[in-house]
Amino acid sequence: MLELARYDGRQRLKGSLYLSAAMSLLAVTVVWIYPSFSGSFDDVDEEFLQAYPEGVIQLFDIRTMASLEGFLAFELYVFGWTILLGLYLAYLGAGTIADDVERGRMDVLLSMPISRARTVAEKFASLAVPIIVVNVVTPIVVFVAATLVGEPISAADLVALHALSVPYLFACGAIGLVASVAVDRVGIAQRLALGITFGLFMLESLLTGTDYESVGAVAPMRYFDPNAVLLESSIDPVHAGILVAMTLVLVVTSQRWFERSDIAS
Repeated sequence: MLELARYDGRQRLKGSLYLSAAMSLLAVTVVWIYPSFSGSFDDVDEEFLQAYPEGVIQLFDIRTMASLEGFLAFELYVFGWTILLGLYLAYLGAGTIADDVERGRMDVLLSMPISRARTVAEKFASLAVPIIVVNVVTPIVVFVAATLVGEPISAADLVALHALSVPYLFACGAIGLVASVAVDRVGIAQRLALGITFGLFMLESLLTGTDYESVGAVAPMRYFDPNAVLLESSIDPVHAGILVAMTLVLVVTSQRWFERSDIAS
């Protein structure tokens, strides 16, 4: 069982370690530079935020710079996790099926006694490797770095934030999966997935507080709020459930689409 998932997962392990190293380096950099700014943030936090254009404040959901938690929420988790990692998982998801189709490997896979639906599910399941590895390594690095610079943060909040990011990243990967079964050229699928994911981020960010805010409910970014967890210790299991449901809908849609599609030779 899960032969495809295990095989693809092993192929993703090295890249996942590189990804974790990159995100850990970003985390250390953010934590390391915070003490040099923290004094000025304490005094002029409101003035500093006012110096940013309103569009930037809204786009990146900047709440405060006067605490390490607020600084991390903006510099690492909104920018690094919500945007960069979300885009990266969508990119990976877009290659799960389209890459094998384009390279002619899918005919071989489908000649095995395995259904198309299971092929899609196991290919998608291999994304668990980068998602889990980066969410295990990075919070340890963040916690240790924060302690070393004399700005300890709540371990419970950090663990909760990274646990909640798992369904968010799976949802982004599922967006890429739909693109992967929709087109049979991996480059096109990846560009499509990146465009849709970033478009959803912009949609959610720019429509918040407007009469059209409800339209942003289709964006997974609405249900992953680093500020709420780090600044308020607020954990919403309903949001996690919505992300899981969103992922399941996208995966099932991809399975049905792939079952009805022709594989170009």
